[in-house]
Amino acid sequence: MKEFFGVLKRYIPPYKKQLILNFLFNLLSALFTVFSMALMSPILEILFELSEDVNQLLPWSVNFDVIKNNLYYYVTLIKHDYGTGMTLLLVGLFVVFATFLKVGFAYLGAYEAVFIRNGVVKDMREQIYAKILRLALPFFSEERKGDIIARITGDVAEVENSIMSSLDMFLKNPVIIIVLLISMLVMSPSLTIFIFLVLPVAGFLIGRIGKSLKKVSMEGQNKMGMILTTVEETLGGLRIIKAFNAEKKMNNRFGQELSDYRSIMNRLMWRRELAHPLSELIGTFVIIIVVWYGGSLIIGKHSELNGASFIIYLGIFYQIINPAKAFTQAIYSIQKGLASMDRIDKILLAEVTIPEAKDAKTVKTLNEAIEYRNVTFAYDEKIVLKNVSLKIEKGKTIALVGQSGSGKTTFVDLLPRFYDVIEGQILIDGVDIRDIKLHDLRDLMGNVNQDAILFNDTIYNNIAFGVENTTMEAVIAAAKVANAHNFIIETENGYDTVIGDRGSKLSGGQRQRLSIARAILKNPPILILDEATSALDTESERLVQDALENLMKNRTSLVIAHRLSTVRNADLICVFHEGKIVERGTHEELLALKGRYTHLHKMQVF
Repeated sequence: MKEFFGVLKRYIPPYKKQLILNFLFNLLSALFTVFSMALMSPILEILFELSEDVNQLLPWSVNFDVIKNNLYYYVTLIKHDYGTGMTLLLVGLFVVFATFLKVGFAYLGAYEAVFIRNGVVKDMREQIYAKILRLALPFFSEERKGDIIARITGDVAEVENSIMSSLDMFLKNPVIIIVLLISMLVMSPSLTIFIFLVLPVAGFLIGRIGKSLKKVSMEGQNKMGMILTTVEETLGGLRIIKAFNAEKKMNNRFGQELSDYRSIMNRLMWRRELAHPLSELIGTFVIIIVVWYGGSLIIGKHSELNGASFIIYLGIFYQIINPAKAFTQAIYSIQKGLASMDRIDKILLAEVTIPEAKDAKTVKTLNEAIEYRNVTFAYDEKIVLKNVSLKIEKGKTIALVGQSGSGKTTFVDLLPRFYDVIEGQILIDGVDIRDIKLHDLRDLMGNVNQDAILFNDTIYNNIAFGVENTTMEAVIAAAKVANAHNFIIETENGYDTVIGDRGSKLSGGQRQRLSIARAILKNPPILILDEATSALDTESERLVQDALENLMKNRTSLVIAHRLSTVRNADLICVFHEGKIVERGTHEELLALKGRYTHLHKMQVF
């Protein structure tokens, strides 16, 4: 249970006020439970004519015999003045009032528990989402998107149920059980001690089943992650699925995942559903044992109870059965919740591999140069860059060319610290980028990628993404520079048009121009263009290329390009091959070398 208490310690402290109120209301509810049951005693004794008149009122004190004597004194007065029938009615009304207070305080306790429940769920999902944003890109290359979605939805729901079961188990149920047991101990110490010996055995038998649930629950949550991954891949690849007539294959794959999930959940729920009948069977057995033992004491004249008191005693004991059952349900729920918490912790406790230095420096702009100094980088054990060095002066345009997989994209991804170098340094104005505040470092850069990454939002919000306190005029100006304004105003709602998932309502060229407008609006000193015009038709490419050339003036730009015609005017062209810069120079200088660049140029000219 140490792991379980660790979960409570992490998420319950912000709700201490609600926790205290929950405990207080549950305590009052338990006290009125005993009080309402105790009021049944005079009713039973009047019905069975067991009660004797009490004519002396004792001084009030916290003593069970004194309280009982004085209550019976008032019952005697009412019986003499109004008769037996009216006495039964008045005592019954008191029972109703006590029950009203009991259920009222129980509701107030549940009211506070709801606040805790929903607050914990909100906090947990906020933590997961915030951690997802902080984690480095390598983490997500090893995780499935669907599995991450399953953790922030289904797993959080399981932990929610686990935590609330625990609150009932450790706040509501123990309070009720303790108050009732104390009442029973006052009424009959010998019979209650006997119950103390019987209950732990019953609890042990029920608890044995719950231990196997955690492993099965973990399997179920992992399988749900696989199901969501399949759905996510299907939605993203519908065009290819239909083009290759692969509907049957995907349907069979999804059906198999569902069948496996059903089998796992069957095993899980069969065991969980065993909790209620098993607890009811054991509870009934315990009651029979108590009735047998208590009846034997009464018949043998060895009990502190008479017949009516024994019935009240059994009524109080019966009130313990439901909280005891809740213990068994909580054990099952906690096992499932802990399995889900293990999966959530794979995100929450994952190491942030791109940490920010404690004394990180603030940087507002690029003043002199960017320098790659003997940089080596590898994905796992595969080396992608080998001892690369390059100095990029402020305001210069550097083009990176070469075959796919030669290391160009990795080279530029290291600059905003999407990954960290294994060996060597990357310096901005002589300062290692690992010693610069991460927000400041990335604020220096604007990115336009080969695949335009847009959001299911309005055109305005996509262009203004990441830029605070911008205006419509600034957004329109950026769109005009990116040659996007004309097609935007032709859409249904202009800049307020929602463009669909990943901009699905727009053409490839339109999506790319929006991403270029987003970079233009940010107005960064450093531009990173990763094949920014590769998705455009010839006419759009010319329009956007002109806009980019105007944008890159007096800026430091790193441009990855396969079409050499788009970078022939770059200040420096670096030719990558197998993780190294094998040639560097201007367009004319590289042609004169008659090396790899010349080979690439001839192929494209041909």
